[in-house]
Amino acid sequence: MEHPVKTFGWAARDPSGVLSPFKFSRRATREHDVQLKVLYCGICHSDLHLFKNELGFTTYSIVPGHEIVGSVTEVGSNVQKVKVGDKVGVGCMVGSCRKCVHYNSVDSDSTTTYGGYSDILVVDEHFIVRWPKNFPLDKGAPLLCAGITAYSPLRYYGLDKPGLHVGVVGLGSLGHVAVKFLKAFEAKVMMISTSVNKKKEAIETLGADAFVVSREPEKMQVAADTLEEIIDTVSAAHPIQPLISLLKPHVKMVMLGVPDKPLELPVFPLISARKTVAGSLIGGLKETQEMIDFAAKHNILPDVDIISMDYVNTAMDRLAKADVKYRFAIDVAKTLKTE
Repeated sequence: MEHPVKTFGWAARDPSGVLSPFKFSRRATREHDVQLKVLYCGICHSDLHLFKNELGFTTYSIVPGHEIVGSVTEVGSNVQKVKVGDKVGVGCMVGSCRKCVHYNSVDSDSTTTYGGYSDILVVDEHFIVRWPKNFPLDKGAPLLCAGITAYSPLRYYGLDKPGLHVGVVGLGSLGHVAVKFLKAFEAKVMMISTSVNKKKEAIETLGADAFVVSREPEKMQVAADTLEEIIDTVSAAHPIQPLISLLKPHVKMVMLGVPDKPLELPVFPLISARKTVAGSLIGGLKETQEMIDFAAKHNILPDVDIISMDYVNTAMDRLAKADVKYRFAIDVAKTLKTE
């Protein structure tokens, strides 16, 4: 279906995952809609999963991107949340009849939704996040997925209280943001990694209070039964029994990563000490706004490498190899060439 707002972006046409220039259209601004010029868009690992159809439900052509920040260029007649010129964010949810719709799904106008690897976005004001003044747009963009994914379980499971002893598994995209939020909540943080090479950064840069290598049984044994919660951010297959042993009785480990293979769940350590394995995925709009405001107040930003649009395929290859520290964000406004 053709819409009146001519739009340009980069899309994947098939499971090869190769992105290339793509012309499409977006709907005219309806009474509750906000149109914005996309300034920056973060790159998430789930983008990689989706445009390669690794989850099995991708609709082609797909324009990825759900960590979007931009400037409002037009508002509908009944919009009250923002005005022209405001800086705003848009995350994973972009429209619904109170049943969540994410990009590459079907929107309320019966067309496929397209993401933020593009110059223009049109979205219902309900799904807009107001951007705090003087908070960086470029480095802040990944908070709209990575940030809320790390923040939401901390609030939902009560890990936002000073003095709690919390473990974070994996010093990567989600892990480093989780540590930053936990430290802002005044928690005591133990970083758990497979590599001792990350100890200096975890302690000296991120402010973790302790560090343990999960492949060193003796040191893991010393840390056994000391943690009140664990946030596991690892997306690769990994053993979780050693991690469960770090938990005190009656507490939980929350899974945020999406391993490509099923994990083996040891039942007896859970039964014997009433431990719990739980999960979490992003958060609602109210909580996302809360997260952005909290991040701005405490100056919490991901470590971000800003790239040009024409570098995106290389960035995806690097992302697949975990060759990024720790997020990519595309400078859409300055580098998306429409011709």
